[in-house]
Amino acid sequence: MGAHPDVQGGVAGWRFCVWAPEVKGVSVIGDFNNWDEKANPLEQLPTGSLWQGFVPGLEQGDLYKYVIETEEGTLLYKADPYGFFAEKVPGTASRLMDVTGYAWKDASWMNRRKKSDHMKKPLNIYEVHLGSWKRHGDEPQGDPDENGNYPGPMDPFPAQRGEYYSYDDLAVELVDYVRDMGYTHVEILPVQEHPFDGSWGYQGTGYYAATSRYGEPKQLMHLIDACHQAGIGVILDWVPGGFCADAQGLATFNGHMLYEREIHPNWGTHKFDFGRGEVRSFLVSNVLYWIELFHADGIRMDGVSSMLYLNFGVDDPGQKKFNKYGTEEDLDASAFIRQVNHTVGTLHPDVMMMAEESTAWPLVTYPAEDGGLAFHYKWDMGWMNDTLHYMQTDFPWRPGNHNLLTFSIMYAFSENFILPLSHDEVVHGKCSLIGRMPGDWWRQFAGLRTLAFYQMTHPGAKLNFMGNEIAQFIEWRYYESIQWFLTEEYETHAKHQQFIRALNHLYTSEPALYELGYVQEGFEWIDPNNAEQSIISFVRHGDKPDDDVIVLINFDPAYYETFQMGVPREGNYKEIFNSDAVEFGGSGKGNDKVLSSCPEPMHGFEDSIELTVPPLAGIVLKRTGKSSYKPPKAKKTTARKTAAKKTTTAASTKTTAAASKTATATKTAATKTSAAAKKTAAKSTTTKAASATKKSTTTTASTRSAAKKTAAATKKASSTTKKSTTSAKKATSKTPSASA
Repeated sequence: MGAHPDVQGGVAGWRFCVWAPEVKGVSVIGDFNNWDEKANPLEQLPTGSLWQGFVPGLEQGDLYKYVIETEEGTLLYKADPYGFFAEKVPGTASRLMDVTGYAWKDASWMNRRKKSDHMKKPLNIYEVHLGSWKRHGDEPQGDPDENGNYPGPMDPFPAQRGEYYSYDDLAVELVDYVRDMGYTHVEILPVQEHPFDGSWGYQGTGYYAATSRYGEPKQLMHLIDACHQAGIGVILDWVPGGFCADAQGLATFNGHMLYEREIHPNWGTHKFDFGRGEVRSFLVSNVLYWIELFHADGIRMDGVSSMLYLNFGVDDPGQKKFNKYGTEEDLDASAFIRQVNHTVGTLHPDVMMMAEESTAWPLVTYPAEDGGLAFHYKWDMGWMNDTLHYMQTDFPWRPGNHNLLTFSIMYAFSENFILPLSHDEVVHGKCSLIGRMPGDWWRQFAGLRTLAFYQMTHPGAKLNFMGNEIAQFIEWRYYESIQWFLTEEYETHAKHQQFIRALNHLYTSEPALYELGYVQEGFEWIDPNNAEQSIISFVRHGDKPDDDVIVLINFDPAYYETFQMGVPREGNYKEIFNSDAVEFGGSGKGNDKVLSSCPEPMHGFEDSIELTVPPLAGIVLKRTGKSSYKPPKAKKTTARKTAAKKTTTAASTKTTAAASKTATATKTAATKTSAAAKKTAAKSTTTKAASATKKSTTTTASTRSAAKKTAAATKKASSTTKKSTTSAKKATSKTPSASA
């Protein structure tokens, strides 16, 4: 299918083949025949509704289209559905391109990929839009209006600013940057050809054509090759849910709905007809094309929810459709998804399949034989929504929303989740991530660090859109570069970028943060219920107990100098990471000394430690060995020494006899004395009791008076000083630091 170089009858040229059922005729037009509809007609094959032909003398790069004459006699000018390259926008023609023969240099990477289990490896994804990661310059492109002005951000079609980086430019600068920052993979927004920049690639026309905006297909191969040689995996966004309605594309390809079944009610895109074999073949072949020819390490399937539900986007009950079982599942779509995942899993078991599925559809990452869709990973949109809702809540109200932090663990291991902070969260008026953070400048940056820290230490894989790492305040703009000048001109942004770099490297260096990231055994709560202080603490387990780490996150600006927390093992603990470090823009509160556990039960554990909790920050602790704690020594009681008696048997006998006589006389005298003593004692006791009662009454009155003063002072102080309380022991509280 498509156009391929060929030699027929000793003459070099190009062979064309296209699927076009129920039409009168098909021909090829282009520069080579002056776009003459009658110059190069194709012949229809006996079966399959395929039209093919050979045109001699053509060269790579020539423009071409198919002219399709419908049954009604209308002429349609279509780009090649299987075209491997396209004319730069605003042009709409296909270009002849041979995509074979690239000399790959990533054999070492590909061999490691085959031998490794990606579920046991770190997966930290940097999501990139190639057209706006960086640009050459920032001058407006195109022509100004009559007043000399260019369309701006509020206009429907803003002017592009600066010139695109090429695939070759990105193969150097993007690869170096991602490697330095410590990300493990890049995920590239759709590179398939698309006519409108504002669709970000999600409304395509050329499913087999790498967009010509940034260069030729082999240059994209070079970019992916460079990533692999740098130890970076590449995930490609893929959009089988639907395509745009542009006339040169797949829409009503033969004058009627051919590739599509219906129009999406919300987006106006054309939804593929998954019940048609030719359409399924087109798409399954397409995903294999990107995996095999471009060495993609993963495919992220976009818009899975819109495919699975017959009534996705349908609000009118009267318009709803149901399948033969009476449910809303699109049976053709779910079968197609399983077919894609089965095919990839059979032919390329080391390639990751990821679903952007935004509902509670069950068993997304379970095998098809168990009723699942057979993806490897699913985006956790629930975690994303709950977490961002919590993080944009102002601090006094966070205790009431504490469950938004902890609820995700209730279902965290029901699927293999990726935690996404993607491009969708920084557009369309949602604000940038730092723009959602409450408080002053310091608290906004501290809050953003805490969000990133929480994401990185939470079970599951990680995904962040470009710009998150430099705390860009404006939303993402597809028509201009990320604002890299922020890290050059503002220390706070540079320090945040430094923090993200350190956090990424922490993630890849600590096996406990990824080895068991998708199973319950990898996570254990210490205290999920400290809503009053907005603090959570938990353990991340690795395959080896010595790799375990303890995580504590304080989502409030209060700082606690002493705080008691249970630990799963006795031992000495070292703080190996602190998001409040000065080099990250924090206040520098932390634990420089060894934290030794003591045998004091806390949070259901037999041992606990006392530590410092920094303001609006997270820390990671790791056990370094046995506890050096020594219990306090008991106070010694000094007994009076009795002089040793040296007696003989004879002396002892005499003493005993004398003592007997003395005792008899003493007993008689004691009887008389006892009676008198009882009367004296009774009188003395009565006098002392009366005196004590009078003294006690005076003391109580004084205490009550002091208590009232203390209560008033405490009430006044409570507006600025926050009590530190754990579930079992009060901790010393300090007011938030000046910087906090």
